[in-house]
Amino acid sequence: MNGENFSDLFGFMTVARERNFTRAAAQLGVSQSSLSRTVRALEDRLGLVLLTRTTRSVTLTDAGRRVLAAVAPRFEEIHHELELIGELKDRPSGVVRITAIDFAANAYVWPRLKPLLQRYPDIHIELINDYGLANIVEERYDIGIRLGDQVEKDMIAARIGPDLTMAMVASAAFMQPHEKLKTPQDLTRHSCINLRLPTRNALMPWELRKGSREVQVRVSGQLVFNSTYQMLDACLEGFGIAYVPKVLVEEHVRAGRLVWVLEDWFPTYLGFHLYYPSRRQASRAIALVVEALRQEEP
Repeated sequence: MNGENFSDLFGFMTVARERNFTRAAAQLGVSQSSLSRTVRALEDRLGLVLLTRTTRSVTLTDAGRRVLAAVAPRFEEIHHELELIGELKDRPSGVVRITAIDFAANAYVWPRLKPLLQRYPDIHIELINDYGLANIVEERYDIGIRLGDQVEKDMIAARIGPDLTMAMVASAAFMQPHEKLKTPQDLTRHSCINLRLPTRNALMPWELRKGSREVQVRVSGQLVFNSTYQMLDACLEGFGIAYVPKVLVEEHVRAGRLVWVLEDWFPTYLGFHLYYPSRRQASRAIALVVEALRQEEP
């Protein structure tokens, strides 16, 4: 049988269940005469009589019962599978890969994705912490998270957080034996906690700003990490001065665990943005993740 004969089988199956050509034709949205010709053509191709027709009723022959028993479950299975596939538009699924630095992931990405994942269990998230400014197209990420001035110009971007101020902090115990720092150059005489950047395999310079003046200081110390949160922990333990997002340490400063260092040199940057290559490539799952991340509050 060729593919177009499936409509013949479906027509026969409908008549067999309704036991009436008129009702079956109305259900299928065709004329009674057209449906009668369709079933007759099927019988001719099979070389079997499937239905016994009278002016008042339609009954199945033995051959008709065998054909119905063979095809009906398969049509029902196909119908069920198509319904499940149709539900995909209401049940988005798939893996969404996101790259972000650890602070952005903790502050903005993960808190906003938790409710989404609870609502849509078929969406899977791969969240990679990375200071390497990965090329999301080459690395096959769906979404990147960066500070606004680091987003490539040909990307679709949306802000997900306020402007970011970086701060220098140290524990009160660490600063107590030292005289107060007055200039950025004074940092070079103190133990500082560094962050290693994978892009150049170098330590991140501390970019400082006071009004229109900008300086870049390269510091040294006993510890180097590749995580903001490890830097903070070491700072709280008194191992040196750290350069971290201000919002991350404000609570510690209010509680007296940390103190500001060179507070008038804290720089502010354009806040974190999500970005991705093209709306046309975005699946429903990606679209929902983007919508969740664009919320103003985590």
